[in-house]
Amino acid sequence: MRTLFHLWLHPYSRKVRLALGEKNLKFEAIIEKTWERRTEFMAMNPAGDVPLMIEEDGAILANSAVICEYLEEVYPEISLLGDDPVNRAEVRRIVGWFDVKFNREVTEYLVGEKLMKQMLKRGEPHGPSVRAGHANIHYHLDYIAYLIERRRWLAGDQLTYADLAAAAHLSTIDYLGDVPWDQHPVAKEWYIRLKSRPSFKPLLKDLVPGFKPMNHYESLDF
Repeated sequence: MRTLFHLWLHPYSRKVRLALGEKNLKFEAIIEKTWERRTEFMAMNPAGDVPLMIEEDGAILANSAVICEYLEEVYPEISLLGDDPVNRAEVRRIVGWFDVKFNREVTEYLVGEKLMKQMLKRGEPHGPSVRAGHANIHYHLDYIAYLIERRRWLAGDQLTYADLAAAAHLSTIDYLGDVPWDQHPVAKEWYIRLKSRPSFKPLLKDLVPGFKPMNHYESLDF
């Protein structure tokens, strides 16, 4: 069976998990504690990070962007990249927005400081960074609302990697209870639509050792 090495609350791994789910591709998910730098894992991916996918034929693919492009080429029956060059460019632009900009301005400040830092015993969260993450997230939720008020999904009329990337990042923040949903009802409605999809259910079952999710994390009515 196809195998995906991933890590709890890792947005890039979650994006790939959502993509596999949306394309109805079965896979076994295996937690890889990348900080342990296992010899066997490093041999497969010298970069030492996740996600890493091993196909049924033994092909090894690393990096979420590479894996998603591969899935689109090899399993095109359900497209997540758009139906024309302009739409595909817009999908890639929004994926970049969340995988680079949102990650730098929000995910690293909140998940990195509040969870990963404590899990790896690297000291207490850096207060200014956490406050910056809380401040920055409003801008991004406003941007989601701006897009959704003009389109059905973030990049157009169909669900794409743009939605999966955004939801993957936000789901990690939501685990900690740090998404101010009540102040951003349009973004919340969009997220509920994503959260209600079958591909999302496995993400809602994730449990990080030593860190319980907020009570509303699994609920579709929050």
